[in-house]
Amino acid sequence: MSDIFFTDLGIPQPTQNLHVGSGSHGAQTATMLTGLEASFLEHKPDWVLVYGDTNSTLAAAIAAVKIHQPLAHLEAGLRSFNRSMPEEHNRILTDHASDLLLAPTEVAMNHLRHEGLAERTVVVGDVMTDVCFQTRDIVAMQPPAMPDKWTSTTPYIVATIHRQENTDDKQRLLEILQYLAASSTPVQLLAHPRLKAKAQEFGVALQQGSVSVFDPLAYPQLVNAVVHSHGVVTDSGGLQKEAFLLGVPCITVRTETEWTETVDLGWNVLVPNCDMSIDAVFSHKRERTNSHPYGNGNAAQRAVEELEKWLFQRG
Repeated sequence: MSDIFFTDLGIPQPTQNLHVGSGSHGAQTATMLTGLEASFLEHKPDWVLVYGDTNSTLAAAIAAVKIHQPLAHLEAGLRSFNRSMPEEHNRILTDHASDLLLAPTEVAMNHLRHEGLAERTVVVGDVMTDVCFQTRDIVAMQPPAMPDKWTSTTPYIVATIHRQENTDDKQRLLEILQYLAASSTPVQLLAHPRLKAKAQEFGVALQQGSVSVFDPLAYPQLVNAVVHSHGVVTDSGGLQKEAFLLGVPCITVRTETEWTETVDLGWNVLVPNCDMSIDAVFSHKRERTNSHPYGNGNAAQRAVEELEKWLFQRG
């Protein structure tokens, strides 16, 4: 799916692609570790900059520190405090291995301070806020074409479900789908490949009740869809934050969130047990907030400045 983002966001194609593909956590991480170590030895970069909390993040971090390459972690300090999530282990291990931690928020900074990492941490803001705001401005001037049968003239809800804990258990998946189906507002479910595969394995219909099913959208389409929606229901960390940034209420079907600011400011409601109806949550009127916990859209520039500064200090 990564190729879509290079095209949609105008990012230059990578000069090297390891072509790792999918696989178990161990197999995938090991394959990436081998390829990344060889790449770092060949190119000898000033910094190895890793982002987020994926297996590739951890693989690059281990490869870098083992051969003494300076390592910086962008989006450092996020914590769900859910140790069953593979992402939680990836982000914690990467943070503690890194030479420079580029935190997106003050909450993330406090987590790193509590773990004794404050001296190598700088709050730069959230780079996905940069991307979200830039894309929002572009689609406002030039709306992208949406899929066939996409409802855009009446209120609708955007939904995504993909996390292991929500898709790999048949009863849990049925519970979430019935929750979506009961909405009085049409739900447009963007079906991740994992969700489709599990639904087929369990013999579960994705399209039921109020739910219509679509393939995942290109990022400009997604931003356009969220901006014009009545609300979002998701288990995605990124989408709950993007809904907040775009001024749209969100229901998160998880027990926790890394982006606690969205909850504290009233724009995100955690409904892990699907026991608070979609209609009830979205009927509540919310006041626009002047708070900008994720920055103003200049996080990438600040991150580059910090990388240059630390490189200069190191000599």
